[in-house]
Amino acid sequence: MADENFNPEIDVNNEELIRLKKLRDLEKMGVQTYPERYDKDCSLKDTFELAEGEKVKTAGRLVLIRDMGKLCFAHIQDYSGRYQIAFKADEVGKDKYDFFVKHFDLGDFIGVEGELFVTHKGEKTILVKDFMFLGKALKPLPGKFHGLQDQEVKYRQRYLDLISDQETMNRFLFRSQFIKALREFYWKEGFQEVETSTLLHSPTGANARPYITHNNGLDIDVYLRISHELPLKELIVGGFEKIFELGKAFRNEGFDPSHLPEHTHLEHYCAYWNFEDNIKFTEKMFDYLFDTLNLPRKMSIQGKDGEFREVDFTTPWPRISYMELIKNDTGIDLNEVKTVEELRKIIAKKGIEIEESDKMSYSTLVDYVYKKMSRPKLLGPLFLYEYPVELQPLARRNDKNPEMVDQFQIILNGWELGKAYSELVDPLDQEQRFKEQAQAQAEGDEEAMYGDDEFIDCMKYGMPPISGWGMGVDRILTLLTGQSNLRDVVLFPLMRPKSQNQENNQDKE
Repeated sequence: MADENFNPEIDVNNEELIRLKKLRDLEKMGVQTYPERYDKDCSLKDTFELAEGEKVKTAGRLVLIRDMGKLCFAHIQDYSGRYQIAFKADEVGKDKYDFFVKHFDLGDFIGVEGELFVTHKGEKTILVKDFMFLGKALKPLPGKFHGLQDQEVKYRQRYLDLISDQETMNRFLFRSQFIKALREFYWKEGFQEVETSTLLHSPTGANARPYITHNNGLDIDVYLRISHELPLKELIVGGFEKIFELGKAFRNEGFDPSHLPEHTHLEHYCAYWNFEDNIKFTEKMFDYLFDTLNLPRKMSIQGKDGEFREVDFTTPWPRISYMELIKNDTGIDLNEVKTVEELRKIIAKKGIEIEESDKMSYSTLVDYVYKKMSRPKLLGPLFLYEYPVELQPLARRNDKNPEMVDQFQIILNGWELGKAYSELVDPLDQEQRFKEQAQAQAEGDEEAMYGDDEFIDCMKYGMPPISGWGMGVDRILTLLTGQSNLRDVVLFPLMRPKSQNQENNQDKE
């Protein structure tokens, strides 16, 4: 019988053959090894709330078995945690006791009915009166004492990580509760949830390299969206006033702890708002989330440098001028340096090293200077505002200074969590900015934004004042759960196929 002393060095194939034989033996006995259903009355966590002597009917996966002859203790596990169960030969009958000991393995599913009692060690336990076989595991579970150690296996086979590490399960349960709270907040604030297309004619709305694919039915190339922005604005033209969308966005870029090619993106748009309204709304949102999820306002957050620092989410959050930040950190005055040629010379003179700066447009190069020289120093949470117009082709110009746009970003310990701005609703200005981005692309800037003629056509039917807002859900969850990599809050992050990964490792050897 498999027990907690399982040796991982035993031939796994041999273990599988033993389990397969048990499966066949059960089938010969007429046992339904993969039954249709089971009436599970409560989760294991809820069982802890019951009093000694109460009857319970529950189910879970066997993760520990200790047979002591006429008494057997075991642990079963579900999404909510683990619970101890006990089998006594004189309670379930010798035949059923022997059946359990002989045919059940770690990883198998079991349904149990019984009565709660407390052991002499003070542990609540279910004294099993009856049980049912609910599913045979043909592979042994990974390291039961120390959890799953291989990080790649955790990402590639997340189900094993969830089984072996309750902290992982709790993290993803928190993700679910966080998204639920987000939706509740929007509904409470009078927003409608909408769904827009994933396949688009033009991959615009952000500065990112897109995925391209082909639709056979229409015989056209289409792009996976990199943002929800333009379709949502079109819905405002159509008459919606307060809308949000929570869904996937795709960017054909490299991997690092703060970037994934497929990520969960949240955007909302509100007619008649400006970016100041969205600053207040952001603070209101985080107050609601922290209150609903019972999160402390002060917590330790890991930065991109790997260092943990205490941050305070108490609102209101401070505001910092992007222009002043760059000037203070580098001595570069973006009010005076307006061409990419001049910016390159100053960067070189100051010894700021940026790879392939000769291929970047003005806006991209400014962004890289900020990310290298300024962003790592920002703790936050804070609002970074007052951006040059070149950096955001979709934002409205400031009325007092047309060289600036009314935009802000949310910064937290070196991470960019989201951005918002007063939207550009002038179709002629938008058309000109798309042309400028197209010119930057023609000159080799791969991060320049795509234009969209259909969106310009929509704008010409008239748009009200609008402010939009977007946040990377994976990023905020990574920080709130104390992780350093977005993959740790994504159930199944993109990986190379296992066979290809093994070939690459062999080549390196």
